[in-house]
Amino acid sequence: MTPTTPGTRSKADLDLADTLGHELVRLVRLVNRAKSQVSKQGPDGIERAAYAILFCLIHVGPQRTSKLAEFLHSEISTISRQSSSLVQHGLVERLADPEDGRACLLAPTAEGLRVFEENRKQRNQWLAEVLGDWSDADRETLNSLFRRLNNDIEQTSPQFADPASASKAKGA
Repeated sequence: MTPTTPGTRSKADLDLADTLGHELVRLVRLVNRAKSQVSKQGPDGIERAAYAILFCLIHVGPQRTSKLAEFLHSEISTISRQSSSLVQHGLVERLADPEDGRACLLAPTAEGLRVFEENRKQRNQWLAEVLGDWSDADRETLNSLFRRLNNDIEQTSPQFADPASASKAKGA
């Protein structure tokens, strides 16, 4: 593979990226369809979107609302509303921030961990069914490539327009 600078990819590279982009959009659409079939609310009466907060708190640890919003690429008001729902349902608790007594941290409760694990088991059961006819090698390859793709996406900021082209388009 020949190293290239951004914006100098070959037509073959761009064609493969286009196919991958199509499949990723399709994947997101299918996952959203599966989520809507389960219902907009989980079995515990919590909005599905709020589970992202619970996931973050379980995997990253207690966080301020502002950090959750940053981590989840969401508005603070959205995170605040969803986390309030999680607190009301006893899945998340507010703790004093040891670094700043005026602020609070959100942390999962024991019930939050239980609910998260129950949802995780349901998701894993569904994915195991989806991949049931795949060979062990194919499933391992899929996991390895998804991990690699996610890592590379995390480390690469999208650059959708050449700054010089954007300036020309604006009439600068």
